[in-house]
Amino acid sequence: MFLLDYLDSTLKKLKAHTANILTLINLSLGGFSILFVLKNELNLSLLLIFLAALADRFDGMVARKFQIESELGKQLDSMCDIISFGVAPALLLYQGIIYEFGAPGMFFTVFYIGCGAFRLAKFNISDNKGFFVGLPITAAGCLLTLSFLAIPYVSPQFFIYLIIILSFLMVGTFKLKKV
Repeated sequence: MFLLDYLDSTLKKLKAHTANILTLINLSLGGFSILFVLKNELNLSLLLIFLAALADRFDGMVARKFQIESELGKQLDSMCDIISFGVAPALLLYQGIIYEFGAPGMFFTVFYIGCGAFRLAKFNISDNKGFFVGLPITAAGCLLTLSFLAIPYVSPQFFIYLIIILSFLMVGTFKLKKV
């Protein structure tokens, strides 16, 4: 009897943290992506960012399905998103092409990360039900990451403009309906 009660309580605790576990998987994939950028393994870094996006997509779905949404989960998700969709894509693109611009390239890389952090903080204190204000960092990070594939085909200036545009879109005041 004791063993069954123990297993039941353990399963309930695990269920309660399933979304947070997926969020931490998102963080881990983003962290590994950064480490692979440092090792100049950029294609693997790109793959890890997209896997982080999948984990990010599922953590919210799981939280809603199991009705385990929490303020802790919301804050944890934002902390992980700044790594996986702010720092990791910015460093990937910096290492892939933007480094060619020297100090301005560094500035706009850090500017993107700062706008992403600001956007996440603003989202966390808002009560916007059913819509986002500004471009979500996950979308911006995925677009930035996807653009890496265009490096051989597009002028380097395109990437500076892209990182600037995505930065301003994240802190914009327009509304996007949640899907």
